[in-house]
Amino acid sequence: MVGATATGLAGATAAGARRIVRRRPGWGAVAGAVLFYCLSFTPSLLPRPWYLQAAAGAITAAFGYGLGAFFGLLARVCGPAPGERVRRAGWWALAVVGGAAVVTATAWSVSWQGDLRRAVGMDPRTTWWQWALVLPVALLLGALLVLCARAVRLGTRWLRRILGRAVPNWAAAAGAAALAAVLVVGFVEGFLLRGLLDLAERGAALTDRSTTPGIVRPTSPTLSGSPASYESWASLGAKGRDFIGSAPTAAQISGFTGRPAKDPVRAYVGLRSVDGTDFEQGARSTAGLQERARRAVAELERAGGFRRKVLVVLGTTGSGWVNERIAKPVEYLYGGDSAEVAFQYSYLPSWISFLTEGEATDAGKALYDAVHARWSQLPADSRPRLMVAGESLGSYATERAFPGGVEQLTGQTGGALLVGPTPDNPLRETVTDQRQPGSPVWRPVYQDGRNVRFAQLPSDFAVPPGAAWEQPRVVYLQNGSDPVVWWEPSLIWSEPEWLNGQRAHDVSPTMRWYPLVTFWQVTCDLAASEAVPEGHGHRYGLMPAEAWARIAPPEGWTQQDTDRLVAYLADHP
Repeated sequence: MVGATATGLAGATAAGARRIVRRRPGWGAVAGAVLFYCLSFTPSLLPRPWYLQAAAGAITAAFGYGLGAFFGLLARVCGPAPGERVRRAGWWALAVVGGAAVVTATAWSVSWQGDLRRAVGMDPRTTWWQWALVLPVALLLGALLVLCARAVRLGTRWLRRILGRAVPNWAAAAGAAALAAVLVVGFVEGFLLRGLLDLAERGAALTDRSTTPGIVRPTSPTLSGSPASYESWASLGAKGRDFIGSAPTAAQISGFTGRPAKDPVRAYVGLRSVDGTDFEQGARSTAGLQERARRAVAELERAGGFRRKVLVVLGTTGSGWVNERIAKPVEYLYGGDSAEVAFQYSYLPSWISFLTEGEATDAGKALYDAVHARWSQLPADSRPRLMVAGESLGSYATERAFPGGVEQLTGQTGGALLVGPTPDNPLRETVTDQRQPGSPVWRPVYQDGRNVRFAQLPSDFAVPPGAAWEQPRVVYLQNGSDPVVWWEPSLIWSEPEWLNGQRAHDVSPTMRWYPLVTFWQVTCDLAASEAVPEGHGHRYGLMPAEAWARIAPPEGWTQQDTDRLVAYLADHP
């Protein structure tokens, strides 16, 4: 009888081990999931749509489920199991308290979302019926995540049984866990992630061959892709064609200045060779970057870029995009007597390129070094004013060209505009760490603002009040609510400085830091970083025009001229 019972128990255990759902979730796991789910509703940097909140709630709850299951396991190992009456009471308490917490968090979130929407200038009203969908959608997504985790655990147990036939139990358990980890990581990175990246890159490469409606091949010899250009129109890529095809004409610039103007120079080199074929294999190499930089300099030479008053080296995002609101103001400021140069280093969007490839690390330096080398050969009294600019990943690429720090940047250029910088921007990190005591991390004051200043609003250019702002000038535009600026892994374990003390005007006073949760909240904010009005999130509107007018104002330029330029660009995007 005893043998039969033991055999039955062993069979039941084996059968349980073969099932993904071996038993109902533990109390600790459910409690952790409920707690983290409620925390996912707490205010973050930006308002979010209901479906993004559902995804955030599901993934956050999955984190809590795993942590709760771990602590529940520790409790079972370290102490006696509670009686049936205690367990039943615990589940009833969790059902009542947890249910009330979920309902309360959902109700409060409507108010919190209203506060966030108000902070960024949006209508604070939200739709109740949409937020009622958050819980069922989150439950479905969360259940799928838990099932995936249990499938991994089932596989680990199976590996442990196989290994247990040849090695001691403890060695089998350790080996199974290690092997499962390797297989999961290998699957995610080597198959799933790599496959998704390959798919994304193929899709991006196809998109790169398209042309935005309204963008046509230029005829002006001052533009790349024209009949006079060394670079074919097809070779520029989608973002390159946008950049070239959006250049203002001399007539358009004269319409603003009221004086004769020139056709501005815009030089651009794409990832494809001049005959339209792809040289992607060499694109990521140092030689590939240097070749495109050399061709960019040749384009500048051909178009007369080194004979203009100002020359701007532009850092691009991963796909080669240049924000027109950074490019155009300089051309209007100087009546078209300007030149701008950029090149493409990836097909992928910025966030993928930054996380997986890092070409921006060398691309910005390759282009700047090539342009600076040719510029340095010109007579000092006749060469253009050399400046640099970039947005987001483009600002990172730009900063990487100056390993000598701010001193090299101000010593080798006539000014710089860096918009929406990433947390990894090396110069910004140095300036922020060395800011003057009392200045907030979101608006740091560096060396009394002598050369470097940070701004979100036009009034920020006067910070610190009354301090001399010497040439050359460096401007950082960074919004207080921009998740691109503030996202970093340290949010997992430490409270960020931008939530301590005085906050930026568009960061909700109700936002709090929670370990792991805040990191995930800001990660979700990245997806909604441009779904807000200009001046918030990762949208900088016409602030680049305000900045350029202060970085490199032409002789006689006034604030009234700046206001007129901003209004003109708003009407002529």
